[in-house]
Amino acid sequence: MITAFLVADDTEAAPVKGANCAPGGANASQVGPWSGDQMTNATTIVVVGRQQQIPDQGIVVALMAAMVESRLRNLPYGDRDSLGLFQMRPSQGWGTVAQLTDPAYAAAMFYAALTAVPDWQGIPPGNAAQAVERSALPDQYAKFEDDARQVVGALSGTACATWKQGSGSTGGSSGGGSARAQKVIAAAMSQRGVPYAWAGGTAQGPSPGTGADAGVVGFDCSGLALYAYAQVGISVPHQTQAIWATFQPAVTDPGGVQPGDLILLSSNGTPGGIHHVGIYLGNGQVVHSPESGDVVKVTDNIWAPGSYWARQFIGAVRPGA
Repeated sequence: MITAFLVADDTEAAPVKGANCAPGGANASQVGPWSGDQMTNATTIVVVGRQQQIPDQGIVVALMAAMVESRLRNLPYGDRDSLGLFQMRPSQGWGTVAQLTDPAYAAAMFYAALTAVPDWQGIPPGNAAQAVERSALPDQYAKFEDDARQVVGALSGTACATWKQGSGSTGGSSGGGSARAQKVIAAAMSQRGVPYAWAGGTAQGPSPGTGADAGVVGFDCSGLALYAYAQVGISVPHQTQAIWATFQPAVTDPGGVQPGDLILLSSNGTPGGIHHVGIYLGNGQVVHSPESGDVVKVTDNIWAPGSYWARQFIGAVRPGA
């Protein structure tokens, strides 16, 4: 997972916890009921959105989501293992506890997931927020649209709005990875729950399967990888052995696998036995489309000794490296 940095133009990067910048302008210290650390967190959401060239509507969506999920507070708790401004869950591969309680990191992850939602700019903002959050109370977000728009207007003169974001990488299976990898991960994670469909999946999203899955609209394992990487402009073959051959050299040490890498499994330890691919999330987690009758989902503890993934792991490839 990425670690957020904010750096002033033409200066050396330095890691910070969140944006560490205050609202600019006399009218930005309080907007409606939002004040204090709520406005500081709102500023972070706006600044990260500007850095990533997110349209104002996307920033409004992010603020709406945080207003509902946390009341714009960086919460160290939530339902089950939910955390932070957007109540993201480490168990679903969004990041570590430390990362998800970094407002800049959480905002970047929200934007990555939002921009992976098909036609997100063409649907109501509340629906766009729900597409990312998947709340049991989907109608709540729309109630905060006016508040979010007022906050965006008040923060339009924020002093640190000209800062830009870099990214660090911790590497290996503990987390890290580039901003591009995070967009790939967010695209794949946005498809959780979509059915498996043999031969399904295009650069635009789920598509009808064939054979035993004729009539099912979804992804097979390589179709999910194809879709996720298409969101960052990289073409991935719709066949596992072709993925292996296309993106050599492979990473064959599990300790060297990074978030966003494509993990390949082989039934016999050779390229000819490769039959499955998943997208690594870090922390021993992978998102993949397993088999007919199942759905796109996250599998945990793949490096556990004797596990299916550990036994069949032949290597991982890194498209675009």
